Amino acid sequence: LTTAGMQQFKPYFTGEKDPIKNFGARRVASIQKSFRTSDIDETGDESHLTFFEMLGNFSFGDYFKEDAIKWGWEFITKEIEISPERCRVSVFEGDPSTGSGQVVPEDTESIAIWKSLGLSDDKIKKAGREDNFWGPTGNEGPCGPTSEIYVDGIEVWNLVFNEYYCHSDKALELLKQKGVDTGMGLERLAMAIQSTPTVFETDLFKLIIQLIPHRDIPGEARAVRIIADHIRGAAFLIADGVLPSNVSQGYILRRLIRRSAVQAKNLGIDPKKLDEIADVFIEIMSPVYPELIKNNILLDEIQRFEKTLDKGLKEFEKMKKITGKDAFNLFQTYGFPWEITAE
Repeated sequence: LTTAGMQQFKPYFTGEKDPIKNFGARRVASIQKSFRTSDIDETGDESHLTFFEMLGNFSFGDYFKEDAIKWGWEFITKEIEISPERCRVSVFEGDPSTGSGQVVPEDTESIAIWKSLGLSDDKIKKAGREDNFWGPTGNEGPCGPTSEIYVDGIEVWNLVFNEYYCHSDKALELLKQKGVDTGMGLERLAMAIQSTPTVFETDLFKLIIQLIPHRDIPGEARAVRIIADHIRGAAFLIADGVLPSNVSQGYILRRLIRRSAVQAKNLGIDPKKLDEIADVFIEIMSPVYPELIKNNILLDEIQRFEKTLDKGLKEFEKMKKITGKDAFNLFQTYGFPWEITAE
């Protein structure tokens, strides 16, 4: 349940911890399981996932913008042979108002580096703080301008240049050492390499999608994507020791399972079939993640929810218009969660 691959590295960017002592180098790379609760409602479109595998490379006072950008471009266009014609990039345009009265300048250095690699002005998009300035995670910490690489209009790789420390009052202070933090989703990378219209047509999901009976129409396609993403995410949360509950991490897991069950009902599928889908994911992913093992937690939760779902749906279908009072009554009387009513 982490949104970014750099969270555990914060002390190395600030100099509090020594990367030489712990890693033997000022450069590291990682493949990390990540889960973003903020993307639950977005899941169902072409590229958003809750669980994904985050690829990252990091520098703690070693290489900086020039090497990060050149190596990123080399990896995309030479190592995995994606045509430069399919690519564009974004850079930080500067921000005159950071909330603390400080001015953060335009990232002219990154623009110059991209141009030296042959990118024309129309391939370099400038954007503000919301899109091209990352961090901090939490109330304070390392942060800085970013440069993103897009393939076919989808952001694949985000290069973060940690130059500043953001204090809790939003004041920015230059870090003693500059750092690089990059994040690239494996699923979006696969989408770019395999030239598929969505992440769900890649070989990471293809077998699962084929197991779920559906017609190729927008509403049903969305339901299938939600099921595929949520069941995979649920399997990984369970493997990490999360159990369904009404609070904290357990509620996130419960929400994924219940939302999947609702979508299965919408498709006319027995929700218990979701357990079989989870088994296929476990079979595909367990060679790399041996902690994924068969268990009954998913099936138990589906069976527990089915009675609630059936009763709630019967009442829901009687209503021509749902008021706030109706939604509350569905929850209070039938245990029908608000997010399911909204769905």
